[in-house]
Amino acid sequence: MSPRDLFLILAICTAWAGNFLFSAYALLEIPAFLYTALRMAIVALVLAPFLKPVRREQWPRFLAVALCMNVLHFGLSFWALRLAGELSAVAIVMQSYVPMSALLAWAVLGERFAWRTGTAIAVSFIGVLVIGFDPSIIDKPAAMLAMLVSAGFLSLGTVMMRRLGGIGMVTQQGWSAMIAVLPLLAISLAFEPGGLAALATASPRAWIGVSYSALVASLLGHGVYFLLLQRHPVAQLTPWLLLTPLLAVLLGVVFWGDRPGPQLWIGGALVLGGVVAIALRAMAKARPLPPARDI
Repeated sequence: MSPRDLFLILAICTAWAGNFLFSAYALLEIPAFLYTALRMAIVALVLAPFLKPVRREQWPRFLAVALCMNVLHFGLSFWALRLAGELSAVAIVMQSYVPMSALLAWAVLGERFAWRTGTAIAVSFIGVLVIGFDPSIIDKPAAMLAMLVSAGFLSLGTVMMRRLGGIGMVTQQGWSAMIAVLPLLAISLAFEPGGLAALATASPRAWIGVSYSALVASLLGHGVYFLLLQRHPVAQLTPWLLLTPLLAVLLGVVFWGDRPGPQLWIGGALVLGGVVAIALRAMAKARPLPPARDI
């Protein structure tokens, strides 16, 4: 990767890691699913003028992907962050979506993997179990379960998205956000009583968190990532993206007061090590992309 692309991927990881911190502050005042709805509403409003139509035959799968990723994954991940009250464990456990995606691709798409990838998948899941015994998370099993389910929906959406072709990043992100707003509001009204009333007293810090999540983490972060995908295979980018949970842990320790125990460090090393191994195996089998034109 060129120095420019390395700088861009570092910027992406920093933006996504910062999303854990900014969101954690906002979630002290705004319930998780309502917070997610606000994020999606901002993304939808910004991208609405640039949306292109999606082919009719693609809508069933596109709706399923949007519900999996923008409603269930994001909603549950922010709920897990709110329940956990810390950044470190949540940021690391989220990476379990990588081995989950490999398993789903095998079960749904018939993609095969060798014993080395299978071993890496097992190591990642063992790491998640080890994290579950960390003193900071052992008394909050709902947070761990919510994050694992969130990662499962992200992996399911990722696998289904592979069969969606010809949809640009702006169109995919904009329509998905627009689709997600009403379901997220419905979930919030049903399970987060008093959520809308809390918006009236939300502090500027909470609204900064919402704005950061939508504009920086979602629009800027995913937009730049899409550009990098035009230059490099996904498997080549994945190991670099592991900077995100590492930076999130650092932000959690420095600014949020996280105190990770030995189980989290050991389990985190197992999870991230397994993810790296899966990515390296995929990169070894991936075909190089043609050079991208500068835009």
